[in-house]
Amino acid sequence: MIEPEQHRYFAYAEGLGRAHGHVLEAGSFEAAAVGFTELYSPPVDADDEIRIFVADLDGGQEHCFVIDLSDGQAEPCD
Repeated sequence: MIEPEQHRYFAYAEGLGRAHGHVLEAGSFEAAAVGFTELYSPPVDADDEIRIFVADLDGGQEHCFVIDLSDGQAEPCD
């Protein structure tokens, strides 16, 4: 299996702010969001979801993902 090219991302959780963010290497924005959630256990909301913001450190583009802990799926924020 060929691994996707790794990029450097900065990820942080809603409610904690950028000061509690971390740099991660991942193959995509979504993978960085899931990786952040697995490594740092950010706060969960009443719907058993976590909202993660991910910025590409090289390009500056930022995306938001909602991770549903009941099924492990990551979806773009509304």
